[in-house]
Amino acid sequence: MTTKEYEMYYVPSQSRWPIIGAVALFMIAFGAAHYVTDLKDDVSGYGGYLLLAGIALVIFMLVGWFRNVINESMMGKYSHQMDNSFRQGMSWFIFSEVMFFAAFFGALLYIRTFSVPWLGGAGNNAMTGAVLWPDFIASWPLLKAPDGTETTNMGWYGLPLINTVLLLTSSITAHFAHVALEQNKRPQLKAWLGLTIILGLVFLFLQVQEYAHGYSDEMQLYLTSGVYGNTFYMLTGFHGMHVTLGCIMLIVMFFRILKGHFTPENHFAFQAASWYWHFVDVVWVILFVFVYIL
Repeated sequence: MTTKEYEMYYVPSQSRWPIIGAVALFMIAFGAAHYVTDLKDDVSGYGGYLLLAGIALVIFMLVGWFRNVINESMMGKYSHQMDNSFRQGMSWFIFSEVMFFAAFFGALLYIRTFSVPWLGGAGNNAMTGAVLWPDFIASWPLLKAPDGTETTNMGWYGLPLINTVLLLTSSITAHFAHVALEQNKRPQLKAWLGLTIILGLVFLFLQVQEYAHGYSDEMQLYLTSGVYGNTFYMLTGFHGMHVTLGCIMLIVMFFRILKGHFTPENHFAFQAASWYWHFVDVVWVILFVFVYIL
């Protein structure tokens, strides 16, 4: 490109979707906080309804916004510069997700490394344990709450191990799907991507089964079961939400492929979904080690 040549850069018109997304995320955060509080106090509040309304509004926003972007892309309005903008945006989005999970993992490690030993009288905190919780036993997982409530820890074998194998396998199939797209092998692309989606959906189904087992009378592992129950459901639950979002992204990519979208040279939307899927797989491996095994 010479100095006198300029590449077109499409600037979309004003959009309502960002403000709708901001309102939806506020409703989710506010509703989730009140929903957890309602569960703890065993009362029936509006938190759950606000949470569901926020989730519905996010879905509405995503469908509308992505529909606009897909239409603009298929109309040929996007240039190489716009493609770079999308790449930067997706990279920063995944980075923000890394920081999101880093905060929760940091809280878990702080509890295990500092808070629990301090309550047990470690270091210069002998009086802390004696005053706050005299009969406290510093061990992890913490299966007995200060009020005497007891629970059971979730082992790494069984469903968690199966889910780990499923997600690792799905990361491989997603890579094969990407390679097939780059080589313009559409039948293989559909097969590998379809298998990736199936593995993700099976993961979510088994996680529901795991939660049902945790809430059974046998385990009595509840969200209100002390700090162990809190951190367990917080980390695995948020990861499950991200797997759900990843499955939705892959399903959208699958239907776009059925409609003939994407070429070996122009397929960043698929690549972005693949990046995200690999990200949730890596997070699960870390989660599996620190939440289930250690």
